[in-house]
Amino acid sequence: MIERLKAKLFRKRANWERNLLVLWFGTFMAGVGFSLVMPFMSLYIDTLGTFSQPELNFYSGIAFSATFLVTAIVSPWWGKLADQKGRKVMLIRASLGMAVVISLMGTVNNVYQLIGLRFLQGFFSGYISNAIALLATCSPREKSGQVLGTLTTGQVTGTLLGPLLGGVVAAAFGYRITFFITGAILFVVFLLSAFLVHEEFQPVAKEKMEPAKTIFKNLEYPHVILGMFITTMIIQASNTSISPIISLYVRQLLHGHGNVTLMSGIIASIPGIATLIAAPRFGALGDRIGTERILAIGLISAIVVYIPMAFVQNVWQLAALRFLVGITDACMLPAVQTLLTKYSPQHAAGRIFSYNQSFQASGNVVGPMIGSAVSSSFGYGGVFISTSVLVVINFIWVRTNTAEIKQKEALKKQNALNSAPLTSTVEQVKEVHHHG
Repeated sequence: MIERLKAKLFRKRANWERNLLVLWFGTFMAGVGFSLVMPFMSLYIDTLGTFSQPELNFYSGIAFSATFLVTAIVSPWWGKLADQKGRKVMLIRASLGMAVVISLMGTVNNVYQLIGLRFLQGFFSGYISNAIALLATCSPREKSGQVLGTLTTGQVTGTLLGPLLGGVVAAAFGYRITFFITGAILFVVFLLSAFLVHEEFQPVAKEKMEPAKTIFKNLEYPHVILGMFITTMIIQASNTSISPIISLYVRQLLHGHGNVTLMSGIIASIPGIATLIAAPRFGALGDRIGTERILAIGLISAIVVYIPMAFVQNVWQLAALRFLVGITDACMLPAVQTLLTKYSPQHAAGRIFSYNQSFQASGNVVGPMIGSAVSSSFGYGGVFISTSVLVVINFIWVRTNTAEIKQKEALKKQNALNSAPLTSTVEQVKEVHHHG
């Protein structure tokens, strides 16, 4: 039956194309699983006991950050295991673990059980990073930008649409049912990953595994890889810095009128729609004109887009600018992953992308902290100004780190131009001699 399903769904497709279809859906649901609780986490915690407002804020903060803190810590360990055992095994482990843990969140009786499960959810992270690593190693290099750009739409769209889907399902069925539904869908992801994802991988003996220090020492451009890690963290921090204040900013723009909860969910989710549309196109464009150039365009565009958000007069102006944020994400995120693929050895892809996930999780922790601190001191508009400054620093960092690559590519082109006339002359001499 499984073989018939494979044949029907994936007829005449290469293995990497089949993997892309399954893993897109998997990364989308993994993104949803990590973000769907955002609109109602505090409200759910409030049903688990009697708390003062400071206590509710404290427990909500721990519950929000617990998953990402653990993810940042354990991702390198899972990445090493992925390089040793294979990425498909990690996909199965992560999807099944998330399915069970998120379902259990709907059964808790107190806040401590919920926080414990949020920590455990972080332990079962790694689906997205291993999906990227698997596709990066099995898809054609000349299509890597387009492939990873398409996969990025699943991750980003799931993360950004998660709050909207979570809010809608919770409003319709209640908080607990939302966890059960999400867990059931993630169990489907587990089945799809187990039976439909194909990976050609030879297990590596533990004693033959290269230490991380050796891998980074042997990289052609180690500073570029580190630069991409930092870039991932800053992109994620920029995206999430608005999270603590988005509903409050929307309420201010609506002047106390209208459905603040619904509008906040829409504003939070709009970038995901833009990224879904644009990321594959920018990924393919990067394959043609250069990934470094696409990343630079995305960073400059982000700077330009974030600043006006501090001065919007109504919620529709904010919505339009948030849509443009999704376009800049579509430039930057696939470009980062493509550069990591291009300048990393395939045998260490699991570890490289797991380190990148650690930095991404760190951005999920740092971003809301920046947003809360800045908004307390400088108002809501100050969050967007500080985010722009962060992106400017990131742009300078990226330009500095990729300068060596550009110089070498320019030198190669110059050498090719210089050798062309000589080659042509030699061919002409041969032709004359032949006819003579």
